[in-house]
Amino acid sequence: MMQSHAEQQGYILASGILDLINDGYGFLRQLSLKPSPNDVYVSQSQIRRFALRTGDQVMGQVRPPKDGEKYYGLVRVEGINGLDTDAARARPSFDTLTPIFPNVQLKLETAKDNLSTRLMDLLSPIGRGQRGLIVSPPKAGKTTLLKHIAQGISTNNPGVTLMVALIGERPEEVTEMKRSIDGEVFSSTFDDPVEDHCRVAELALERAKRQVECGKDVVILLDSITRLTRAY
Repeated sequence: MMQSHAEQQGYILASGILDLINDGYGFLRQLSLKPSPNDVYVSQSQIRRFALRTGDQVMGQVRPPKDGEKYYGLVRVEGINGLDTDAARARPSFDTLTPIFPNVQLKLETAKDNLSTRLMDLLSPIGRGQRGLIVSPPKAGKTTLLKHIAQGISTNNPGVTLMVALIGERPEEVTEMKRSIDGEVFSSTFDDPVEDHCRVAELALERAKRQVECGKDVVILLDSITRLTRAY
């Protein structure tokens, strides 16, 4: 219905993840989180009016660029993170939320022939709100284990939002991850500039925070923290 109304007004209904710039304005990025000609410009007045934050998923009516402009422009905000604008303005800030110890386990076991996630459930269980680190030598199967963890989270924990950030990995591994899991995959491959590595990782983290502010449980899987550290 909103799409039809937007078309009648001569606009396009579009959505993207907000990336705020230091000068106060911002752009709606696509799932790659990298700058592109298809980004949508968001003005300072709209950001202040709707209390928009970096990482917000913003949906609204968009107009084509005028003469001398490079980007599409956001004309009207229809929704923020799946909420209406009034509800989004009333959400708390992530920094004001209270951290607690994990008290709900994330079950990972799926198929009987997959022993890795079964062993994790028994020997090193993961709880909601917990931080963990996988340490192993190269070519030991860390990415495969992360894929199994992601599949276990999606299968056994339907109320959890899954996000995977692949930093400095091969493009083939990014494609394999997207095909294998039910969740959002953000990536900056090894042939991208290091600035993209940092930008994608930071935007993915902010995206997760915005969803937590809306009352969702979010799990982030990052591969690899070594390449991200080198990028910084």
